[in-house]
Formats: sequence, structure tokens, C-alpha cells
Amino acid sequence: MTLSKNSGTYSINTIANMTNITEQFNQQYVPFKALLLYSYDKPQDNYGQNTRQTDIYVESYDIGRNGKPINAHPLTLREMTALYKILQTAQEKQDSYLKSRALLPSNVLYVNQQANGYAVWYTPPQEVSLFFTDSLNITSGNYFVPAMVWRANAEHLHVFALKGKAKPSLTTKLCHAPFLNLYPSGQVCMGTVNIDINQSTCLEDFISKWQQYFFNSYFSHSISGNSNTKTNTTELWRSLAQKSKVFPQDELLPTGYTLKQLLP
Repeated sequence: MTLSKNSGTYSINTIANMTNITEQFNQQYVPFKALLLYSYDKPQDNYGQNTRQTDIYVESYDIGRNGKPINAHPLTLREMTALYKILQTAQEKQDSYLKSRALLPSNVLYVNQQANGYAVWYTPPQEVSLFFTDSLNITSGNYFVPAMVWRANAEHLHVFALKGKAKPSLTTKLCHAPFLNLYPSGQVCMGTVNIDINQSTCLEDFISKWQQYFFNSYFSHSISGNSNTKTNTTELWRSLAQKSKVFPQDELLPTGYTLKQLLP
């Protein structure tokens, strides 16, 4: 656990919500307080039966400019109150991961709110802006896309397509999403997109951010040999450029599994 001080306020980081912070510690975090806990097991006679009671004493040290602990003193009430507020704030941030601000959004199919949890949701057929790199010779602009199922955690996104408009059930068959930059498993290659999702991201922001990352980034290449659709996927999007019509459902190819298989 690390405590950091910035402009008179404190924040806390714990092993539960960090990976490797060595570089951050060297550059940003400056030690300013150390706590030393003492314990003493003292015997206590309880109606003829010997028991032991443990007393705890907490000593607080300030950290001097040379990094050495100074000014040893018993932990004060003020320091205890400040530490409690820091720990409470850290816990509140951790508890907010994938929590809805209000009622659960109607398009959410499943939520796992554990530290490495994920969400599954769907979007109906819609018109969106798609961006393509110049090398593909596909015009960037507005396109109609089919209904989709999204599955994401804080680091990775998988997308699938659905035939029709109805909200999927557990037995609904999933199709390959008809896009470029997708692995056969449905995982999206995010390239250089900066993913800004952490353990304090609420469910609504989580969904909004992933959809923005997906639709606002440039499609650049086919990973699966242009086989995500019945027609060559790159050629399909060239043919759909600037055409005001719904996405052709007969282009969607089945994955061989259902929505239930995305869930635990």
C-alpha cells in the first residue's frame, strides 16, 4: 500500500488495484509518514482461567528530507481520522466498478462487478460513423450496422453481431461481427487506442467508453482473412459506402455458439 500527498490532499493505492507501480513510485510518490505497530500479549486472569489479551500501540513517524523517520509520537486522533477518510475513499472507488448510477440499463445482459469483472450488453441496429485508413480505399462516413453483442472487461473487448432487432436471450445464436480488426474469437484489436477504464468506472461510463473506442478508431486491416462476412469483408464495406440502407443480414455468418456461452 502506498500513500501519496498532492497539494495538501492524500490518496491511497493498494495492491488490489495496481500492477507494477515501481516507475510511478520513483517519479511521483514521496514518503511523508510511517506507522509502526507494536503488540503486547499480556496474561489476564478471568475467574481462575488464564487468558491472554493483546494490546496494540501505534507509533507515527514523519519522514525527513533525507528519507529518515523523525518526530516519533503516538498516533493522534487527527491522524487516525485522516487515515480513515483515505481508506474509505479508496474503498468507495473500488466499489464503484461497473456499478450503475441508477437502475440497470435495459440493454445490459450481464454484469460481473468483481475486480477483474466484465459486462455484456447489446445495441440494436443503428447508423454510426465508421473510419477507415486511406490504404483500404473505403470512404469514412455514416454506415448502418447490425444489432451487436458486446463483452468487455477493463482491458479487452469482444463484439458479435445479431440477426434481427430483438433483445437476445440465452439461446440466441451469435454471428461474427462484420468488421475489420477482429480476431476470429471476436476480440477487437485496439491498436494504439488509449484505454482509460479503471476500478472506479461506473457501468454507464464503461459501456459508453468502449463503444466510443470501437467506433471512433480507424479500421485498418483484416486479421481473419476478410472472412467475417459472406462477402470479402473489405469489399463489402466498399460496396456499402454512402448507401442509405440497412446492413444486409444475409452477410452475417454464425459463430456456432449462443449468448449463454459468453456468460459463466
